[in-house]
Amino acid sequence: MSPFILLTFLFVYFGMLLTVSYFTSKNTADNSTFFVANRNSKWYMVAFGMIGTALSGVTFISVPGAVGTSNFSYFQFVIGNALGFIVIAYVLLPLYYRMNLTSIYTYLEERLGHKSYKTGAMIFLISRTIGSAFRLYLVAIILQKFIFDAWNVPFGITVAGCLILIWLYTNKGGLKTIIITDTLQTFCLLLAVMLSIYFMADGLGLSMMDAFERVKDSSYAQIVVWEDLLGNKNHFWKHVIGGAFATIAMTGLDQDLMQKNLSMRTIGEAQKNMLTFTGIFVVINLFFLAVGALLYIYVADKGIDMTMLRTPDYLYPEIALNHLSLSAGIIFMMGLTAATFATTDSALTALTTSYCVDFLNFNKKENPNDPRLVRQRNMVHFVFSIVMLLVILVFRLLNDDSVVTAIFTAASYTYGPLLGLFAFGILTRYRVKDHLVPYFCVLSPLIWYVLNTYYIMPHTAYRIGFELIVYNGLTTFVLLWLTSPGKLPAERAAF
Repeated sequence: MSPFILLTFLFVYFGMLLTVSYFTSKNTADNSTFFVANRNSKWYMVAFGMIGTALSGVTFISVPGAVGTSNFSYFQFVIGNALGFIVIAYVLLPLYYRMNLTSIYTYLEERLGHKSYKTGAMIFLISRTIGSAFRLYLVAIILQKFIFDAWNVPFGITVAGCLILIWLYTNKGGLKTIIITDTLQTFCLLLAVMLSIYFMADGLGLSMMDAFERVKDSSYAQIVVWEDLLGNKNHFWKHVIGGAFATIAMTGLDQDLMQKNLSMRTIGEAQKNMLTFTGIFVVINLFFLAVGALLYIYVADKGIDMTMLRTPDYLYPEIALNHLSLSAGIIFMMGLTAATFATTDSALTALTTSYCVDFLNFNKKENPNDPRLVRQRNMVHFVFSIVMLLVILVFRLLNDDSVVTAIFTAASYTYGPLLGLFAFGILTRYRVKDHLVPYFCVLSPLIWYVLNTYYIMPHTAYRIGFELIVYNGLTTFVLLWLTSPGKLPAERAAF
């Protein structure tokens, strides 16, 4: 497909996002609008828009690509995700609303102490920057391969251009703009998935129903894996348990997705949003897995040689852009762009919010909407865009693994201590030695990295999967408990 056609589409797409940004921020662009959308968001728009944020380009490309080696076993992880979302709706959201939080890490200061609070916020900043950079990296390598390599544009320029465009449409309106743009981008994402299935089915001479039957009857449709609990990373219980705790940590303890939930008027609307989102999320992941199965069926039926692909992540774009129609290629690019930028724009806003509230103490200022503070927030937003660019360039040099595996492996190490901190605060009435908390949050991931790298993998049959986040969080919890100076005073037990 012509790189010029794809580039033209990208400019049209971003023009649409910039137009939305103009109308949502022209009347007000203060910090209350940027951080929590004036707490006036509609739950159904947030629920729908969160789909695009939660799925990202990783789901769009890596999940279908991984079907060739792991079939539908990823759906076990999705089942765990759904359980985690229910815990968020009925355990974490009531806590956040009761305390009327803007940054969820403020809870740690009230419950555990100042250093615990700063540590939790810093873990989020590091984790979300790395995770979002990985996700943007994924779409950037596709854009580079299929568009910008044709004009010998350096990879760094490609990434910088993406981040500049995202910064332009999020800089003023922040969360208020993102709730609208994410709704639009989620629609584009879902449309792209359905039309991709249609185009592949048509190429195979099948109707949509026949295509789903072909997928259901194929070997790829195997979901549950019971064999070899110790040695198989895709075992049912590893995926479900890991998926549940990864969701609690990476969504419920993550300022990004929680910021949208906190923008609603009441806890009832926030819970309704989370449960609606959960149902859509589960169904949509099944469609992504169906896309993966159809990709491999299409390759086999057409005799396409895929041995030259460096990674399965390239399978979907290769088929869509080089083996299907022009319309299919444009639809694919629309879905990929929507999925990835819905994640990145939301992350940049959440990172800016967390830094301004947790480190610059905007919530403690007499007038958080002072023009001087608005300018300061704009600068923070710009700096995080630069940081994300640098992380992507470093990852470009170092990564030699599947992007989806790299993201969840990194998250298991970085989000684990955050899980341990919140679990200790919510499940116990014990105090912590606040000055030791930063050391414990570094020590826990280090312990498990050393154990897994130098003992478990070389000397045992056990292979740690997504449940690594549980071990990491539990280690942090135990360290806090062993060093606790005693129970909270009665007047603080409510936290």
